Amino acid sequence: MQGRPPDIRVNIIVGDQMDNAIKTVYETVIARDPNQPEFHQAVEEVLESLGPVISENPEYMEVVQSMVEAERVIQFRVPWYDDEGSLQVNRGYRVQFNSAIGPYKGGLRFHPSVNLSILKFLGFEQVFKNSLTGLPMGGGKGGSDFNPKGRSDSEVKRFCQSYMSELWRHIGADLDVPAGDIGVGGREIGYMFGMFRKLANEFTAGVLTGKGLSYGGSLIRPEATGYGLVYFAREMLSTKGKSFEGARVAISGSGNVAQFACEKVLDLGGKPVTMSDSGGYIYDESGIDREKLAWIMDLKNNKRGRIKEYADHFDGVDYTQSKPEPNHNELWATEVDVALPCATQNEVNEAEARMLVEGGVIAVAEGANMPCTPEAIEVFHENGILFGPGKASNAGGVATSGLEMSQNSLRMSWTREEVDQKLESIMINIHKNAFDTAEKYGMPGNYVAGANIAGFLKVAEATMAQGVL
Repeated sequence: MQGRPPDIRVNIIVGDQMDNAIKTVYETVIARDPNQPEFHQAVEEVLESLGPVISENPEYMEVVQSMVEAERVIQFRVPWYDDEGSLQVNRGYRVQFNSAIGPYKGGLRFHPSVNLSILKFLGFEQVFKNSLTGLPMGGGKGGSDFNPKGRSDSEVKRFCQSYMSELWRHIGADLDVPAGDIGVGGREIGYMFGMFRKLANEFTAGVLTGKGLSYGGSLIRPEATGYGLVYFAREMLSTKGKSFEGARVAISGSGNVAQFACEKVLDLGGKPVTMSDSGGYIYDESGIDREKLAWIMDLKNNKRGRIKEYADHFDGVDYTQSKPEPNHNELWATEVDVALPCATQNEVNEAEARMLVEGGVIAVAEGANMPCTPEAIEVFHENGILFGPGKASNAGGVATSGLEMSQNSLRMSWTREEVDQKLESIMINIHKNAFDTAEKYGMPGNYVAGANIAGFLKVAEATMAQGVL
């Protein structure tokens, strides 16, 4: 330490103290909720990035302490009757994580895997994602362990109505605005909005987003997450003088995000070669063109079929069945330039990340929430791979939800072109913010750190201004 100016020495000491303080916060999270691994993972990823910020702004340590605890967690019983007249009982949740910069905003997930750990991880991520959009939205998440797959429309309707009969007390256009997520599409949003309207005795369009166009929805909303993902990846590629033109692209999943990511890749001249579902994946060497994509959309959205049927329908397509863990997903061994994981959390592990690197991947951008494990992300960083974390790269969905809220407040509708233009502008700004912030704090090219810090700073400033409530 000899010879260092005194102010630098002080900063280093403060930084060390704050690193220890951050570690203490993380240990407290684990001690309070020992059985919530997904939430721990999300918190750890963010806290690891904040050391330089806290060293520069020690007063923000109070914000760190407060924001790892949700403002409110609501859990409730959801009873409903199936078509045979038998009573079914599910658990319903809403995690209202942070409202420092706006009303809680985040999707509803209906899936058997739903529990508090997953919803808290998603709600925590949502705080930073929403902050990055630049729109006035806080973070939240909710859902149920109900599985809509295999259920009739009548059963889904009865469940949604029962779920909303409790949730309606806790949401509002200026309080908490849910949207769709896994298992919750236009059908489910419609049933829930109808029930809310009946119970509240008012038409408040801005209480839910992802609505149908006939009752306050926005154009581009179904496409938004997939389109936004590709816009973000395009911006990442441009920093290395690359583009989607002629690029081979691996996409996992075959739901809403994957479908529209595929569509936008085609718009930009890329060649998608893979898609998947829980049963396995397809590899189409000739590329998934617009005709084939339309066939997949019909298969998944209307017929509720399996991706295996694609290989049966089109020539020259390989289908590989999924194998139980710990087998690796060979989809990621495909030689591609860009990878867009759009299926689910932790679908790309360390070994699968190395498969992508060996296959020549240039860029990886997360379409799902936290699909890459921390070990996988480390592999990408070690090998100089451009990596876009979900809180930045898949923020297009919630950004367009925010635009839907704006239209509802204005009682008007924008054209498809207007919404798409605003979405593209938001994604460009998210990329610039994450890129510039990473450089400012001495971690150039590290979008994880850049997105975490940029999202945190806005929330921290608002929290401090309001007295850390």
